[in-house]
Amino acid sequence: MMENIGSPILTQTTTAKPQNNDGISWWFKFMAKGVGVFGGLVAMASGVVTCVTLTAACLAAGIAQLCVGFVTVVFEGPCCCPFLDFITQIGKFSDNRPHWQKAMFYTLSSLIPIVMCFSLSTVFGCCLVFATGVLYGIMALGKKADRTEMIQKARQDVEMTDTLIDHIEKNPEIVNSLQTLPK
Repeated sequence: MMENIGSPILTQTTTAKPQNNDGISWWFKFMAKGVGVFGGLVAMASGVVTCVTLTAACLAAGIAQLCVGFVTVVFEGPCCCPFLDFITQIGKFSDNRPHWQKAMFYTLSSLIPIVMCFSLSTVFGCCLVFATGVLYGIMALGKKADRTEMIQKARQDVEMTDTLIDHIEKNPEIVNSLQTLPK
């Protein structure tokens, strides 16, 4: 029991550098990780089903789906593989990646098996890995600005204002139609 106190699995959460304070709530980050782990497990299970085929392309897609699922589980939930010594370093590497890199990796890697063999098992297996990429893409976009910041930004946008004024000057019937609308 005492030999596990200093194990890398237990110290992983304290040594990994978290993302900077990007304004994303903790529950959204955990949701993305949870969807990634569950999606990786589903991808591996449906990859086995995809491998039971007579065509070489679907066999290769099933193997690719197994790999995508395993990599997703390793990146998102290194605690799911405590029997491998190198998983801690891979988990740290994954945690230090920017959100846009994770989004690109998960969305593109989940499309590879679908392109190789379009079947129900590949689409079903890769959809949650793709959803993980979408969630990381949302995180990469960042926090939405509050209302006052958006209004200030819209007022400072000279190009938008010039375009609207030019459009109204060229089409005065728009202003007339807006004035006749009931309030």
